[in-house]
Amino acid sequence: MIHRLAFFCLSFPMLVNAGFAQDRAVLIGIESYANGADLGGASDLLAAEPALTAAGFTVTTGADLAGGPLRQVFSNLLADAEGDHRLILALSGYFARSAEQTWFLASDAASPDLVGVGAVGLSLATVLEIAASQPGGAVVLLGTEPTRMPLGVGLEPGIGRLVVPQGVTLIRGDATQVAQFAAEFLPVRGQSLATLLDAAPDLTADGLIAPLVPFRPTAEGATPDPVPGADPEAIFWESTSLQATQSAYQAYLQRYPSGRHATEARAEIARILAEPAQAARVAETELNLTQDNRRAIQRALSLLGFDPKGIDGVFGAGSRRAIAGWQGRNGYDDTAYLTRDQIVKLTEQADARATELEREGAARKAELERADRAYWQDTGAKGDEAGLRAYLDRFPDGLYVDTATARLAALETTARDQAGAADAAAWDLASRDNTAASYQDYLLAFPDGVFAAEATSRLADLQAMADQGDDLARWQAAEESLGLNAAARRLVELRLDQLDMRPGDLDGTFDAKTRRAIRRFQESRGLLASGYLDQTTTVALLAGGILRP
Repeated sequence: MIHRLAFFCLSFPMLVNAGFAQDRAVLIGIESYANGADLGGASDLLAAEPALTAAGFTVTTGADLAGGPLRQVFSNLLADAEGDHRLILALSGYFARSAEQTWFLASDAASPDLVGVGAVGLSLATVLEIAASQPGGAVVLLGTEPTRMPLGVGLEPGIGRLVVPQGVTLIRGDATQVAQFAAEFLPVRGQSLATLLDAAPDLTADGLIAPLVPFRPTAEGATPDPVPGADPEAIFWESTSLQATQSAYQAYLQRYPSGRHATEARAEIARILAEPAQAARVAETELNLTQDNRRAIQRALSLLGFDPKGIDGVFGAGSRRAIAGWQGRNGYDDTAYLTRDQIVKLTEQADARATELEREGAARKAELERADRAYWQDTGAKGDEAGLRAYLDRFPDGLYVDTATARLAALETTARDQAGAADAAAWDLASRDNTAASYQDYLLAFPDGVFAAEATSRLADLQAMADQGDDLARWQAAEESLGLNAAARRLVELRLDQLDMRPGDLDGTFDAKTRRAIRRFQESRGLLASGYLDQTTTVALLAGGILRP
């Protein structure tokens, strides 16, 4: 089986351009060693030279090279590495490894230890670094045999862990099979390395294994070469399945109208046509978004003005419309399904908007408080009933509302002491019932009574509440629909307290002080000051707490 540690379905334009410099191949096979059993298959690698030369490669071969000549081959390669080209580096022989590195041993290696191995070996890290100069066009082949060479302290036989650079394919296996792959498979035109390796299942491959891009492209319009021992239709279908697009399935049907997978290809085309955003839906599903991730996305959308119709972690029709709206606004295809990059951008935009709202809110709050303090000095600060009531009428949730209310209560106590018995009794009855009718009755009986101003004020408040009847029910329903538990309510109160909205006790109970604090916040954000939470208020209030997916 082919082991693919890194599987990239990428397109590398450099592979399909005709503007390559001369393709290069280096084939080094070492069978005879100064102190080690001779190998039997390493020199088979050199037999790949004619096929690679015929395929257009400039081939350098080396048999039984000592350390100096071995390193000179790669030094020469470095000196002539300019331009984009395909690069094959194939080594077959003994390998030795330490905890950190692996070396390809030259023919003059004689029981090397960790200190001396550099003089009689070539570091595979160096080989891979040279290969990395041609990303997307470099293949490193390593052929091994089960025979072992005696090694000194610090070394063990075999190939250790290798870090494969981006864009490099590393293939390893039995020396004879590696030689066959170099001679029969790598020269094939029009087939990807993934396809070629599928036909060589005993080899192991790491790094870049692009399934759709041929290692050696064909001329425009030409038919790809057949893979040795492979089923052409099976290979074509594998490529089709990997692309999984309408055009790919149509291309398969055009070539194999009665093929083994024709029915499946037609069914896939029908499904794609029925669900144009199928690929986007599948891609989003593969992100494995949690419910918290989805809530965070819904909060971000709402913060940016795209209403998801709830922040519940469920992407229903409202959320999909909001996502599509955001995508269209930002130049994406409006599939209504998010990619990871889009989530990152959405979150960044929401963070920026939250910061902007905080800044705007702080400025608006400061302006409101300046007006509040100025009006207090002109009215309530003077201490008379008319001034106090004027202040409360203008700023019912103002900075001095508690002070104004306390002073009015004290004035009421004084008035009670001064009122006649009948006036006081009528007021007690009216305030006990606390209805519009009871206050109207009081005013009818005592139009100039000691409590006439208070009765008029309370009557106005009750009338305003009555006028808000339908609105109040709607506000309450909107808050209830949020499903806030006690912990969430405490979080709201804490946030209000952090913003200096003075919500009172942070106990999760929305009392009169909490309602006043919510109204203060809403007013500072330019929202309808209802005193009740809705989605817009909650998102604005907790914007700083948006979770990241």
